[in-house]
Amino acid sequence: MRSRIPATSPWRVIAVQAAVGAGCAALLWAVTQRTDLAASALYGAATAVLPGAVLARGMTRRTSANPAAAAIGFMFWEMVKIALAVAMLMAAVRVVPGLSWPALLGVMVMCMKVSWLAMLRRQRRPVTAEPNEKV
Repeated sequence: MRSRIPATSPWRVIAVQAAVGAGCAALLWAVTQRTDLAASALYGAATAVLPGAVLARGMTRRTSANPAAAAIGFMFWEMVKIALAVAMLMAAVRVVPGLSWPALLGVMVMCMKVSWLAMLRRQRRPVTAEPNEKV
């Protein structure tokens, strides 16, 4: 199955998330000329990108041949990601002057949805059946 469906690099997804977040913040600033909205949007992007990068780093640092250990490692790093995202959201009121929750949450959600686009857009090799294999 791995030979038929190539893996998507988590770092590529993180980079696209960051680019989408920066683009949304720039577009928001260009339309409204309000730096508080753009700062809120950038912080929303960071709230999606930074925890995602921590998860990607934790999951790609080492691989385990033991499926149980790999599953436990994934759950641990996912909990770290969620805790970091919640902490960043709680700190937003103090970190971002003139915070706009709609801008922050809207861009955060857009950045999180980029991973689905990466799954849809990844290049697939054509499926060819082996001589004795059923398709």
